[in-house]
Order: sequence, then C-alpha cells, then structure tokens
Amino acid sequence: MTRLILATRNTNKVAELHAILADAGLHHELVGADAYPHVPDVRETGTTFAENALLKARALAAATGHPAIADDSGLCVDILGGSPGIFSARWAGTHGNDRDNLELLLAQLSDIEDAHRGAHFTCAAALVLPDGTERVVEGQLRGTLRHAPTGGYGFGYDPILQPDGETRTCAEMTPDEKNAISHRGKAFRALVPVIRELVH
Repeated sequence: MTRLILATRNTNKVAELHAILADAGLHHELVGADAYPHVPDVRETGTTFAENALLKARALAAATGHPAIADDSGLCVDILGGSPGIFSARWAGTHGNDRDNLELLLAQLSDIEDAHRGAHFTCAAALVLPDGTERVVEGQLRGTLRHAPTGGYGFGYDPILQPDGETRTCAEMTPDEKNAISHRGKAFRALVPVIRELVH
C-alpha cells in the first residue's frame, strides 16, 4: 500500500481527504504532516494558490520520499479584484486571526450593495511525486458576501459567504453539508483520477 502524505497538521482535513479517497475506492495509507515532525513548515512565498500548494507538496515529497498532497485556499472578492486571495489568512496583518480578518473585510465592503458582493472560495490542490511529477487541480465555491457574520460552524470567512442557491452561510451548514459543496472538497475530488493514474 502506497503512503500518501497530506501537508497539514489539521486532522479534520486528513479525515476529509481519507473519506473522499475511500468513496472512490482508493485505499492508500494517508497521513498528515504530523507523521514527520522533523520536516519544517514551508513558507508560502508563491503568488498564486497553485504555487503555494506546490511549494508545500514539493517540500514534503523531497523530505519523505513519498507522494505528497498539499492545498492552499482563500476568499476572492470580485469587487476587490480577487483579494484577499492568497493573503486571506493574514488580511488584517496577523496570520490566522479570523475575527480581525473578517472585521476588516466587512469594513472595506460596508458601502457595497448586495448586487456587487459576489465572491468565491478557491482551493488549489497539488500532488507531487518523489520523481518530480506534479499535478495541480482547483475547486471553487461561488456565493455572495453577507453584511454581518452568521453561524457557528466553520472558520475563516465561512460566516459571511452565502453559497449560490443557498439561504445559509457556510458557517450555518453542518461540516458534512459544507464538505459536499466546498472548494476544498471539489479540489480533493478532482485529485482522485490523478491519484488513480499516478500513484500505485
């Protein structure tokens, strides 16, 4: 059984990909980056989601000798020209401060009417093999930004993105409901045929 490494220390993300692979009949051994504590986290210096995902997957594949998967994602707001984009996690200046990021974005959009509040989550997922073979796929979840956060699930910008065709925000959906339509779920599912083709 081939070992696959997912470049994350988030056990929920590992479980999500594991379920997607199992549903597709792929039974590779999947572990997170925690299995390799000696491998340092990679600085995300790319200018696109795809570049950042590749940086992380390349580093893990090189350090471990196993196929590695990494993803990078964020919120792209139409009227802001696609920002915060790759800066989503540090939009307010401090990496991972969800509340400050959310409040800053809402303040920047405070006078923008509903018709112009279109946005989408994007996720790029990369697979890198030890021999240097690389593939990148992407998934998107389009929607509209609410004027105030709603819902207790999720994280990041989930409380303000209302997916197209939904009356709830991502943060009002259960994790299973969100995973079924999420940008990361779509990207991970798009990786399935790539893994089937390349990882034996």
